[in-house]
Amino acid sequence: MANVAVADIPAKNPSFSLNIDWSKLATHIVLLLLVIVWTLPTVGLLVSSVRDKDQLTVSGWWSALTTTERTGGGRTSGAEAQKFVDGQFVIEGNLLSEDEKGRTISAFGLTNKTFGENPVGTSVVPKAGGELSVFANGDYRWVSDQEFDFSRGQRVLYVAQIPPRFTLENYVEVLTSEGIDRSFINSFTVTIPATIIPILIAAFAAYALAWMQFPGRGYLVAIVVGLLVVPLQMSLIPILQLYNNVAPMLGVEAKSYLGIWLAHTGFGLPLAIYLLRNYMAGLPKEIMESARMDGASHFKIFTTMVLPLSFPALASFAIFQFLWTWNDLLVATVFLGVGDNELVLTGRLRELIGSRGDNWEILTSGAFISIIVPLAVFFSLQRYFVRGLLAGSVK
Repeated sequence: MANVAVADIPAKNPSFSLNIDWSKLATHIVLLLLVIVWTLPTVGLLVSSVRDKDQLTVSGWWSALTTTERTGGGRTSGAEAQKFVDGQFVIEGNLLSEDEKGRTISAFGLTNKTFGENPVGTSVVPKAGGELSVFANGDYRWVSDQEFDFSRGQRVLYVAQIPPRFTLENYVEVLTSEGIDRSFINSFTVTIPATIIPILIAAFAAYALAWMQFPGRGYLVAIVVGLLVVPLQMSLIPILQLYNNVAPMLGVEAKSYLGIWLAHTGFGLPLAIYLLRNYMAGLPKEIMESARMDGASHFKIFTTMVLPLSFPALASFAIFQFLWTWNDLLVATVFLGVGDNELVLTGRLRELIGSRGDNWEILTSGAFISIIVPLAVFFSLQRYFVRGLLAGSVK
């Protein structure tokens, strides 16, 4: 037998070291948790928007795939519906309405005290006599040896099991509601100019604050930064009073699109100027100096060089401004009004839900309908979003 060196024999339990970057792993875990926290409500909203109204009112979205239990009631037919069958008087029918078809009754009773005490298939004795039986599919059979003599049927209370049901009825109800098409048009009429106008003004102001030398430039930048922390609700009333005093002098109606455009422009300008100014200030100084040596004016430099290079920052602010304006309700109500021809989409959804929330089940479908356009805008500009936002926030 050949001799085998000990060194040639592999170890049975070789030891190895596992290097784990714990800080990187912790970062990934935190990011995953943040994604879940932000995504979970959206998933719940989506599931709720396609659930049946009855199920939505009695259980949460997490129980969408399970059978839910709901109480209800129905009434039998009167004595005029009785038939004489095999020597007995019989009243037959179904307790469930057309909207309740598909439910399964598990128990029933005739009064609040006996509510749900009798399993389906058993018989109870109503005050009018005879024996009343209720079955799982909602059918009932009331049998008596004596002729029935009453004008109103017997009230029957029951416990029903509702199987999971998904439907697009909530979306259909919102999309077919009166005035929803006009509200979409109003929202576009408000949002598009209210996004473009502040970008145009802020771009010129940002270039001036970034590359033009004039007295008081630093104070203007400080004022712009200070305006970022002023809540919209605090400045709304003074701006409204100022607009109501100036608008008649200019021949402008108090409730008009021009008013709401100016309002959204005023509220959006501080962030727009701050973001664009920081981005433009970070552009290479050599390019500007070369253009000036070639005799280019500030306007020429701005339109041919700075503006194209600042497109990521412009796109970032455009996304923010579009989202804020599209989802706005307060400014639109104050400056545009609440008439049927002036309501924006958010106002129309509020009217559909009702002042007391009577139709709150369509809130979920209405929310997803309202975010279709902002999502399209975001995904079309998302490649510029992070780059423009970060570039304008670290300077």
